Amino acid sequence: MKIHFIAIGGSAMHNLAIALHNKGYKITGSDDAIFEPSKSRLDNKGLLPVEFGWFSEKISIDLDAVVLGMHAKKDNPELLKAQELGVKIYSYPEFLYEQSKNKTRVVIGGSHGKTTITSMILHVLNYHDISVDYMVGAQLDGFDTMVHLTEENEFMILEGDEYLSSPIDRRPKFHLYKPNIALLSGIAWDHINVFPTFENYKEQFKIFTDSLTNGGIMVYNEEDIHVKAVVEGSEHTIKKYAYSTPNHKIENGITYLDTAVGAMPLEIFGSHNLQNLAGAKWICQHVGIDEEEFHEAISSFKGASKRLEKIAENKSTVVFKDFAHSPSKVMATTTAVKKQYAKKTLLACLELHTYSSLNAGFLKEYVGALDKADKAVVFYSPNAVKIKQLKEVSEIQIKEAFQREDLIVYTDPKKFKEFLFSENLENTVLLLMSSGNYGGLDFEEVKSLLN
Repeated sequence: MKIHFIAIGGSAMHNLAIALHNKGYKITGSDDAIFEPSKSRLDNKGLLPVEFGWFSEKISIDLDAVVLGMHAKKDNPELLKAQELGVKIYSYPEFLYEQSKNKTRVVIGGSHGKTTITSMILHVLNYHDISVDYMVGAQLDGFDTMVHLTEENEFMILEGDEYLSSPIDRRPKFHLYKPNIALLSGIAWDHINVFPTFENYKEQFKIFTDSLTNGGIMVYNEEDIHVKAVVEGSEHTIKKYAYSTPNHKIENGITYLDTAVGAMPLEIFGSHNLQNLAGAKWICQHVGIDEEEFHEAISSFKGASKRLEKIAENKSTVVFKDFAHSPSKVMATTTAVKKQYAKKTLLACLELHTYSSLNAGFLKEYVGALDKADKAVVFYSPNAVKIKQLKEVSEIQIKEAFQREDLIVYTDPKKFKEFLFSENLENTVLLLMSSGNYGGLDFEEVKSLLN
């Protein structure tokens, strides 16, 4: 098959392009800019466009399909040409469904924990040499790509994102997968630029629950009141399996999970991660892994990339980098780290970087999110606010939103770095939470603080 990618350079899109190339498809693509690591990975496979930009002449009737990425606009010249010629156009999730419609589809959904749970499942299956097709939102140790597609594998494990499918398909991605088995980890308002109210956002998870195949299986976190209401309130003909935080203990900075054969040390920690583990266990059991096999494999799981990733440690100090940016994720991560390192000072630094987090109307959702930190810092760039065409946000608004009088706020990357490098980190856990890089902070340089 000949497939053309409009916006091939995206994190998800380039992985799908490589997966199809590896499957033997003839792949071409375009983009107006491609950054690392996508650029090198596409180049290594001979898939990097010769020049950047949009070229309508790349679209012809001999294409079997076009895959359209979210980065493209409605008036993209290649998209307009494909529409004119009647070439079949797929969004990213539509194409993944086409590739898996004859398989058992397992879809992991929720506002938080999706990538970690999907990663846990793949880690366990990989440990036991069980081959499955998959799509996950982060690069995993031991896996070449974030997307893997075959003809022969029985299962397809999909991370189910609730964000929009394409510029011409405004449905959330996870509405298009029609799962046989699904999981819902939590519901906490996000993507306010698309879902302006919490009720509207919550409705997407109701639609997802009702999109399961008849007789399908829904695994859900009963400790999340919104998930519980959505799943238990559904009248769809599905089987429902609830999970919650498993019994565990923390000793000397290590979390031990209670199992049938005794306490088992884990590489991960935090109530949210233990809930993720419990959900992943249910999914693995439905795929054919028994409890003992699951525990044997999960003990070596170190976490998904950028999710509570330990980047440096010495006898006195630990440094974590985490992708947390939404209020619920920030609170869960901060709470987990403080609980795990109760005798250390927790210095939590949060960058407000996303559209939602920089929105003046949404800021109030952060109330209490940093309360567990002994010292709390918020960094944001006024320039990022302008780029996203949002109203200006003041330092006073930030402090009022978090409702923490001793909150330290920085808007200048240099001053934030000076603060960080002047801090005494003796007996401290430094937690850096962001989907950005604090205006250019070099994390390798941060590691040197421990030398």
